Amino acid sequence: MTERLKALSDAGVSIWLDDLSRERIETGNLAELVTDRSVVGVTTNPTIFASALSKGERYEKQVAELKAAGADVDATVFALTTTDVRDACDVLRPVYDATDGFDGRVSIEVEPGLARDTDGTVAMAEKLWNEIDRPNVMIKIPATREGLPAIAAAIAKGISVNVTLIFSLERYRGVMDAYLYGLEQAAAEGRDLSKIHSVASFFISRVDAEVDGRLPEDSPLRGKAALANAQLAYATFQEIFGSDRAQALLAKGAHPQRPLWASTGVKDPAYSDTLYVTELVVDGTVNTMPEKTLEAFADHGEVKGDTVTGRGDEAQRVWDELEAQGITYDQVVEGLETEGLKKFDDSWTELLETVRAELDKA
Repeated sequence: MTERLKALSDAGVSIWLDDLSRERIETGNLAELVTDRSVVGVTTNPTIFASALSKGERYEKQVAELKAAGADVDATVFALTTTDVRDACDVLRPVYDATDGFDGRVSIEVEPGLARDTDGTVAMAEKLWNEIDRPNVMIKIPATREGLPAIAAAIAKGISVNVTLIFSLERYRGVMDAYLYGLEQAAAEGRDLSKIHSVASFFISRVDAEVDGRLPEDSPLRGKAALANAQLAYATFQEIFGSDRAQALLAKGAHPQRPLWASTGVKDPAYSDTLYVTELVVDGTVNTMPEKTLEAFADHGEVKGDTVTGRGDEAQRVWDELEAQGITYDQVVEGLETEGLKKFDDSWTELLETVRAELDKA
């Protein structure tokens, strides 16, 4: 176990890997990352599965079996991805048991095409939850307006949820409200709240990519927007979970919905490759990293203490200065949500085409 990653973990940051493949599972690589790299969780998305399947000879046997059974493309994608996530859940199960369900989590996303369909999202969340049939799976639901009631409904049914694609503070408030409402419904139905977990995935690097593109090359505001947004998000998290409403649920055994920093791989080579890890250290959060970022931090990352708490005023000044330059917050975050959904749609299409080709070849 590397000292730098252990220090990050000791600071209260849960290190999750933003990647999964059958090769990682079957070669023991995932298990090694758990023992040697302090990895205590895994996140997936359509892009990750499309990449794994396009390069993965290890899927051929199952594809052939599914084809022989008459499975179509959609059924094949469902079977392949849920198999990988179930197996990853088994690899992470000792972490889940050791942390009383806090970590050891593996996330799988509902189909991107359901992002604007509340009922369809709830139905797919239940289908994934039941098919994988592991207590340490988390179902990823996008934080669209239509996704908010789906989040509440899934939580009410006792399904643990990873809320994804959060960019704006207003939407984040809606996400936390949906989580608390779902817990209230679960409590009313007599569910054990201590068994329900959730994280809220706030996207980081894409904010800088968008804002920096609108700034002059020599602007001192470059590389500041994403961290400021995350710091404001954390201040909002503290406010909501310090409220009487949240505290009443926590007293019944519920857990806070942990902030998760997503998209933490640096896109601009001018920035430190560990920027979105070092500057987002705060107890009780998750940082899900691509392996490149994980290894960069293992090699030269620094833990400088809590770099998030109490930074709200400073962060707000960054956005005030951006607004003064004509870069409006709402325009940035709305554009990023639209772009994020399109990227997942495109990746899903790529995934379907990859599987279709594999079925034709089988």
